[in-house]
Formats: sequence, C-alpha cells, structure tokens
Amino acid sequence: MLKSQKPHQEISPIRLPIFPLANVLLPHGRMKLRIFEARYMDMIAGCMQAMRPFGICLIKQGSEVGDAAEPHAVGVEAHVIDWDMQQQGLLVITVTGGRRFRIVDHLVTPKNTVEAHVDWLSEVEAGVPAEYVSMQALLQLIAADKGPEVIAGPYAFDDANWVGHRFTEILPIPPLARLRLLELEDPLLRLSIIFQYLRDHKLLGA
Repeated sequence: MLKSQKPHQEISPIRLPIFPLANVLLPHGRMKLRIFEARYMDMIAGCMQAMRPFGICLIKQGSEVGDAAEPHAVGVEAHVIDWDMQQQGLLVITVTGGRRFRIVDHLVTPKNTVEAHVDWLSEVEAGVPAEYVSMQALLQLIAADKGPEVIAGPYAFDDANWVGHRFTEILPIPPLARLRLLELEDPLLRLSIIFQYLRDHKLLGA
C-alpha cells in the first residue's frame, strides 16, 4: 500500500537559493561540485555559515556560467557535507540530496543568482514489489562492486523510492530523462519504467 509521509511543519512556500546545473541531484544521492564563480562561492558560503540548504535544479534555459540560467521547476535540496579549498578561487564541495521541491516562482538577485519560493513535494512510502526483486539484486551487486563512490549509503534496498532514485542516478540517460523520473509522484511507476529500460537494454534477465 502506498502511503504519504507526514507533511513537514515549515511554512510553505519558503525561499531557497537555487544552483542551476546541467545535471540532476537525487534524494539521498551525492554530488561533487567545483565552484569557481564568485557569485556562487558567496551563495554557498552563506548557506554553509547559516547551516541551511540550497536547491539544485536542472537548467531549462541558459548555461552554468554567465547570466543566471532559468531552472526547471522540480529540484532537490542540497546539504553540504564536505568542502575543500586547496586552490585559491576554487571551492570543491560534496552535497547530499534531501527533499524534492517545486518552484512556485523565482527571481534573479542583484548578484546574478537565482532565488525561488518553493513548495516541498511529499514522498509516497512503498516497498519494492516482488516482481522487481531482480532490480534489487542488481543494485546490490553494483553497490558491492562500486562502493559508496557510486551508490552512497545508508542503503535501503527495500524502499521503492530509494531504489528508484539510485537507478535514476546511475543509468546512462540524458539529464532531462533523469529529471522526468525525479518528477514522478508514484515510486512504483518510476520502478516500472526503469525495469522496462533495464529489460530493453539486456541489463536484466528475461
């Protein structure tokens, strides 16, 4: 049975700094970012100092450098878990993905960064159905072989959301396809689409 988690208690929508990227962060996933533009170094430093997250969204229009890019509406909050600045003018951070959100509206600040009012998207709790046990086994093999550099723990192989997000993260698909899987509200629909992809590409047995 699918079950929505309890809503969060924050007043919604809230305002969140947005980092538009050419890639997609997934809930409970990890991503390493190399920050060299002063505007984003200031933005990230402010978030780290205040111990608050920022949002990562796939770029809809524009690029990662230059004028502020227009983001797609659905993104994931990013929490900085590690950082390094061995080279002057280059900040390297590792983030972990938190909750999904949808942008209600956004603006470009005087510093040429994006800020948005966002609504948090609820996650539907579901176990992994028996017909997808081969997906669980494949993901376990990948985690054991590649380790936390590819699939970060803690592991939750019985959680349909976690399994779906991890496959979304590692499959060799375009960023826009990754975003479309992230946007899905039904974790079992996400699993079914990925299952069919794996079968079509001969990554699972018949």
